[in-house]
Amino acid sequence: MTKLSTYHPAVTRIIENINKVIIGKQEPIILSLTALLAGGHVLLEDVPGVGKTMLVRSLARSVDCDFKRIQFTPDLLPSDVTGVSIYNPKTLEFEFRPGPILGNIVLADEINRTSPKTQSSLLEAMEEKNITVEGNALPLADPFFVMATQNPVDYEGTYPLPEAQLDRFLLKIQMGYPNAAEELRMLSSVDENHPITRVEPVMTKDELVQMQRDVTNVYMDRQIQQYIVNLAQASRKHPDVYLGLSPRGSIALARAAKAYAYIHYRDYVIPDDVQTLAPYVIGHRVLLRSEARYDGLTPEKLIQRLLEAVEVPVEKESVHER
Repeated sequence: MTKLSTYHPAVTRIIENINKVIIGKQEPIILSLTALLAGGHVLLEDVPGVGKTMLVRSLARSVDCDFKRIQFTPDLLPSDVTGVSIYNPKTLEFEFRPGPILGNIVLADEINRTSPKTQSSLLEAMEEKNITVEGNALPLADPFFVMATQNPVDYEGTYPLPEAQLDRFLLKIQMGYPNAAEELRMLSSVDENHPITRVEPVMTKDELVQMQRDVTNVYMDRQIQQYIVNLAQASRKHPDVYLGLSPRGSIALARAAKAYAYIHYRDYVIPDDVQTLAPYVIGHRVLLRSEARYDGLTPEKLIQRLLEAVEVPVEKESVHER
């Protein structure tokens, strides 16, 4: 596990703040911050009760952002997400009532519990950062970050996300169960008040937006760009792959690598950044052939093979750390 001292000072403050609520989950926290700073979104898949909602709430509080929650259910309508115009008999006019998608940090809870029509209402928001209501385009707030959750068990009554929707998520991550020592600390921390009440903002929205802009200025050498392209090409040509990494996926991996480098207080990307993030960026974007799945191949195993097969670029000596 990376020590906090190796992170960007502003990121360190956020991590320490979230650690008041989420114990022993530094990797999911770092990955969530990576997506946030890269301007992307996260699909968080795990069993109930491991802290998915608390992670999003504590992150929103830490950066002083407007937090909205959408509880997806089978009867949820697209207008419940985007908003609807309601006639006001006093003014004799229709007034727009904004939906929860018009927040800064949005928790799309159990996104696979709702119909594909309602799921698709998120597509425009996540990709274009605006929504269309009754023919009018409305821009979303800045920053805008969606963290969607889904349970990997209890598939009855669920609607699996299609590939087009999955491709909109920058990263797909998991929380995992805590170990015995971490779970014991959790029990001690909730004796009186819930830890979320102790989380205070450690930065403003404007500071967060500036950090997102700084991430775009992180240097990525052409060799690293070629490395990402080679990984994408290898995924598309692999005999066990039906659908390889899309160009959007290649761009996502580059954006995530820049944010990951920034978090680790570097103004340039190294191959390790790409290798670390590859499973979280590529895993939900590739489809394996049925015969490969029957033979026990998983996206994780495939990505490991790709990383072993594709030549890693050598860092240039002219690049210096801060």
